[in-house]
This record gives sequence, structure tokens and C-alpha cells, in this order.
Amino acid sequence: MTIHVAFLLTPNLHLLDLAGPAQVFSTANDLGRGYRLSYVAETETILTAQGIPVQAQVRWPDLGADDLVIVPGWSWSRPRRGPTIGPETAQRLRRHHANGGTVASVCSGADALGTAGLLDGRQFTTHHDLAGELAAHYPQAKLVRDVLYVTDDRVTTSAGIASGIDLAMHLVAGNDGPEVAARVAREMVVYARRNGHELQESVILRHRGHLSDLSHRVQDLIDERYADRLLLSDLARQVGVSERTLTRVFVAATGLTPLRYQQLLRLEKAEHLIGHGTTVEAAARTVGFEDARMLRRLRSRSEKPAEG
Repeated sequence: MTIHVAFLLTPNLHLLDLAGPAQVFSTANDLGRGYRLSYVAETETILTAQGIPVQAQVRWPDLGADDLVIVPGWSWSRPRRGPTIGPETAQRLRRHHANGGTVASVCSGADALGTAGLLDGRQFTTHHDLAGELAAHYPQAKLVRDVLYVTDDRVTTSAGIASGIDLAMHLVAGNDGPEVAARVAREMVVYARRNGHELQESVILRHRGHLSDLSHRVQDLIDERYADRLLLSDLARQVGVSERTLTRVFVAATGLTPLRYQQLLRLEKAEHLIGHGTTVEAAARTVGFEDARMLRRLRSRSEKPAEG
């Protein structure tokens, strides 16, 4: 069976929002699966946010219940100047979903689904920088923060830009099975096929927004050997400072001690393994814990709701 994947393009389109998912379905075709790709828009030429024009067709293809419409994201302007898609396009999205079809969005593309009324009463996600704004625009929708993608009643929304690849992998896995999605990931040299509940920002990125060269060098050491037993004295020696200086500078830059940073990194790696079927005990050993008790304690702490 051939599944038609129609990409709805909008002005200021982000290239990776389009190219990432398109590459996933194209690679699946190379592996013998059946996807037909087309590109529709309200005008024949769309200028992307990166300055490259792309061509689209203004006439929509005939779509059935097994087919898919994906809305890639665009460069978001503040304040929002109104809907990016017109009433006729919004109606086409509603009609496709009402006829049993699936609709999906990447990043700010969720705004188009909101304009079409497809987020009302449903869970959705988007780029973490846009989450609050879109939640305010669509109060009847249920925002899920800081996840890669969410599916609710054939409406699938994903986080920012590169997460469109994860979204497309998820859709391929749903149609063709996880083995095919894994083969696509290998062909695309994707590091890992991530589950939807995984965080948008990794521990590595979340604690790298500082200007301390010393802390960056220590983080490089921990990132490379997070599963090893790393002594504070060894880290301090490798970067040429005292243990006291290392701790003071690292905490000021990241808000964490080196040990706590390593623990969070191990926890994130373990959660990824568990999400893909590894037992807690095996995941604990793989990421460097001597047994699963410490991992269970860390997971329990991370699951507690924040106060206030």
C-alpha cells in the first residue's frame, strides 16, 4: 500500500523542518516501503527562512484515510501577526482529519493545526520557546511541555526543528514497524531513534549556556567518560586547578557540582535505554552505577512534581 505524505508549506519555512521528515520517508522508500511525497502551498513559490525558494503545487492531491499531511514550522515572528494559513487551507486540514486521515506538525507548524481547530481538546507540543505563546492562543488545547512529540486522536505534534526527524521516524514505525524505522535511522546516521516522551533539551545542552572555559573543559571530560568513576581530584588535576577552585567555578557556571552533573547525565542516558526496552538493572550497569538502587532513587527524585 502506498501512503501519500503531503507537506503543507508556509512562508518563512524552516528548511530542516521540511527536509528532515522528507528524508525519513524518502529513505523508507529506498528500503522498499511505499510513500509518495508531495508539497502543497497557497502560492507556487515559498521563500524559506534560510533564503532558498522552494516550489510547491497549489492544487491539493486526493488524500484518503491512510494518508498524511505534515505542516513543517516557520520562522516565528513576535508579536504574532495572525494565522499563517488561510480559511480554505484550514478547512482542508479539518476535512482530511474528519475523513480519517492523520495530520502532523513540526515546531511552529502546530499553529496551523490550531488555526484549523485541530488542537482543541487535544494534547499538543511545540518548540519550548513557543509553548507558552501557543498555549495562550489555543486555550482549549492541552499543552504538554518539554517532550519531543505527542499523538492525540490522529493529531501528532512535535517540538523544534530537528525533532521533525523523530516525528517522522515515529510515523514510519507506526506504519511499517520499529525494525523499518531503525533501518531508516541507520541509513540516515541518526544517533538514536528517540521516544516522544524524551526531553527536548538534553542535560549536556541545558547546562552549557555559560561562558566558563574551565567548566566547559570539565564537562567535556565528564561527557566523554560519564560511565566511569571520576574523582574530583583527577578532574582538577586534568584542568590544572585545585579541587576547591574547580567546585566553586563549576557550581557558579552550571548550578551543579561535577558529581551531580555526572549523575544527571547518567540518569538521562539510563532513561533513554529504559525507554527502548532495557531493564533498570541493565541500564544502571551500562551507565556506570554499581547497582540499580542509586538509579531508582534518582529516578524517583526526578519524578516528584516541582513545588509551587
